[in-house]
Amino acid sequence: MFMPIDFLLRLLTSLISIGILGSGAYILYQWYEGELVDDYWLYLGAALLLWSFLGCLPLLLMRRAGRDEPKPLRSNRVQRLTRPDGSEIHVEFYGPDRAPTIILTHGWGPDSTVWYYAKKQLTDQFRVIVWDLPGLGKSKKPKNRDYSLEKYARDLDAVVAVAGDQPVILLGHSMGAMILLTYSRLFPERLGQQVAGLILVDGTYTNPLRTTILNKLLLALQKPLLLPLLYLAIALSPLLWLMSWLSYLNGSTLITTEISGFTGRETRGQLNFSSLIGIKASPGILARGVLAMFRFEETATLTEISVPTLVIFGKSDIATRPFANERMGREIPQARMSVLAPGGHMALMERNQQFSEVVREFSDACLKLNHNVI
Repeated sequence: MFMPIDFLLRLLTSLISIGILGSGAYILYQWYEGELVDDYWLYLGAALLLWSFLGCLPLLLMRRAGRDEPKPLRSNRVQRLTRPDGSEIHVEFYGPDRAPTIILTHGWGPDSTVWYYAKKQLTDQFRVIVWDLPGLGKSKKPKNRDYSLEKYARDLDAVVAVAGDQPVILLGHSMGAMILLTYSRLFPERLGQQVAGLILVDGTYTNPLRTTILNKLLLALQKPLLLPLLYLAIALSPLLWLMSWLSYLNGSTLITTEISGFTGRETRGQLNFSSLIGIKASPGILARGVLAMFRFEETATLTEISVPTLVIFGKSDIATRPFANERMGREIPQARMSVLAPGGHMALMERNQQFSEVVREFSDACLKLNHNVI
């Protein structure tokens, strides 16, 4: 998930990657020119170049292999929604058409393939609808460069409309949870009618810099450093995209993905999948989304949410720390909390079976309650 802390980690790994590659090339050139005569320099330069392009392999081999590793699977049941801003939303459907419906909204950076486990584990009982946020995955970006949370909340409303007349559960992870809070403010009349309940996963209610690790330092750096860096990332997007792939190849992306998303208990495939899915998108688009998150503020919305809400979070999440989720659980009137432990920001993958069971139990009870009220 591309939260502000991930943006800083990506910049750091890009600089490290250039340093490793540049150092290796410089040492070999100096050895070739005779400035460095000892063969030790030859071996060092060659090792640095190998690390630049193959460093990911030993890091992956050190992780255990899982029995069911995530894959970027897609459905052949698809609908595309054209939006007024020129974007197109790619929507996919899984499970029985007449089953109770859950709509999954992913976080910033990946696309809807991040729901690999949820799609497999929930479709025996539910119809699962997933969508790619415009600018990511198979959804086309908006022509007006609007990546605000309000824009995505309106897009979510269009997805809710294609679900039909039956009440649905809305589930959002990370920025997806932020979109759900914005949706609740913009469309309060949907709550209790089309929407039977909310599931907020590893989210926050305010500028995520306020609820991440090192929040005081990052807030102090937001205007003098982070904002200029984000605009620079927009301007240098193609270069940063190449640097991101270099960071993956040398293994530094794997390390930062584990730090920001996992607790060390993830499988080889989960770590690799999460690292790859986060570097496919344009760095310029990712930067615009982070700028939008800096303007996010839905604290006042929490007490106005009128449907049952489940707040799920990883106990060791550093991207959106547990205190943010605990506050949402306290202030949303009909909320309850579920802690995934051990689990980080990607506990939905690392603890996928536990995650799906919690979602299943809440959604089943919530939809039955809504049916009885109707």
